[in-house]
Amino acid sequence: MFLCLQYQNQQKLFTMETANKTSITVENTVNAPVEKVWEFWTDPKHITQWNNASDDWHTPRAENDLRTGGKFTARMEAKDGSFGFDFGGTYDDVQEYRSIAYTMGDGRQVKIDFTPQGGATKVSETFDAESTNSIELQRTGWQAILDNFKKYTEAN
Repeated sequence: MFLCLQYQNQQKLFTMETANKTSITVENTVNAPVEKVWEFWTDPKHITQWNNASDDWHTPRAENDLRTGGKFTARMEAKDGSFGFDFGGTYDDVQEYRSIAYTMGDGRQVKIDFTPQGGATKVSETFDAESTNSIELQRTGWQAILDNFKKYTEAN
């Protein structure tokens, strides 16, 4: 097993590989209290505003049953209509204002931790990598979505 630390735009990115699977962690500190960060992360009316990795993508709809055993889905599409997909899963554990763990539709695991830091909140998201796209592409995409979340939350 190895741990690789990389710094990009003052944010730590981690990759941990084992013989069986690769987990990737992206994180950012949002200048907002944990209650606001939680609301903006989990409320579909906010999810549709920040859940994209670039300006040429959007999330036209999202549904969220935020409870252990609940399900969520978000429709992600290219704005030009050339491609789209549904992203969803089932919540394995929900600890209000602290953490969310879920299993994606393809069986991969995700855990998000929300850590208050004074008036700010550190959001740390760890997910199992998939085998189709490179680790770097996955890390970059998930970090871009998290950066978009930070930007949206701080502006509203």
